[in-house]
Amino acid sequence: MRQRKSLRFSKEYVQAVLSGRKTSTIRVHTKLKKGDEVDITVNGKVIGAVKILNVEKKPLKELTDEDARKDGFKDKAALLKALYKHYGKLPRNLPVYIIDFKLLKLKAGKQR
Repeated sequence: MRQRKSLRFSKEYVQAVLSGRKTSTIRVHTKLKKGDEVDITVNGKVIGAVKILNVEKKPLKELTDEDARKDGFKDKAALLKALYKHYGKLPRNLPVYIIDFKLLKLKAGKQR
């Protein structure tokens, strides 16, 4: 049986995802596609599921304040700071993936 795809988040982003404040995530690599339904995991534990609404590829330097707000950040500068924290220094021309998602369900016992 094939394992279901997942979208991993650090614990610090869980509340933003569950509250709907964070409706996208930016990743350096992804195999996710529009229409995928995937598990949300934190520290290896499934906490819910999302549907992938869109996956857009663009150079890091072309990210906008709007991209940052959908990802739960105040502006592009705050988003870049978080990306550098997670990935280290990234080339400005590096293609990144903006993954828009919609929360489908929470695992039993999780609060929104």
